[in-house]
Amino acid sequence: MVAVRTRRMPRAVREQQMLDAAVQTFGRRGYTAASMDEIAELAGVSKPLVYLYLNSKEDLFTACIRREATALTEAVRAGVRPGLPADRQLWEGLRAFFTHTARHPEGWAVLHLQARTHGEPFAAEIAAMRAETVAFVTRLILIAAREAHHDPALPEREVAGLAEALVGAAESLATWANATSGVTARQAAATLMNFAWAGLGDLMAGRPWTPPADPAPEA
Repeated sequence: MVAVRTRRMPRAVREQQMLDAAVQTFGRRGYTAASMDEIAELAGVSKPLVYLYLNSKEDLFTACIRREATALTEAVRAGVRPGLPADRQLWEGLRAFFTHTARHPEGWAVLHLQARTHGEPFAAEIAAMRAETVAFVTRLILIAAREAHHDPALPEREVAGLAEALVGAAESLATWANATSGVTARQAAATLMNFAWAGLGDLMAGRPWTPPADPAPEA
């Protein structure tokens, strides 16, 4: 019965099963230690079928990176509601980021830990995702900076470094939050907002940035 169901399963669904198994294995064991036999067994398919669909271990790992990077980017963009003040947009984006990385720890490990340590072409995939994220955050900060300075022509370069620093901090904080018991996505996002938006001076002076109240659940 199992064999019959496997043969009739659509290719796209079967590929996702393989990618799910690969992300879990790569995320927990690392690229080098992960074996195609282990991935195939976890996916419930034969190793030759994994090679048939995804060619090689390198291609499989690249496919995992692309899928997880796309999912993370889409989650962050979906979390930001246009029309809100810049700090609220950044808050919603950070909260979406930390929520996604907490819900998909193996996927985040693949992106932030494994892909960065094995050179090209994996590093290039991560660099592309990161550049897109930095550009998105730069736009959010630039809007706020132009409003604060009453200068609609404030150059983007004035805030580009802040965006780089913020993204780097978010990446490190996500890894720490996933490894630290009891840290929620909301707490991680508020920590970074306190550090980046309110500023260390206000934080030390007892004037932290306060997250907005969660909306009441619908009846």
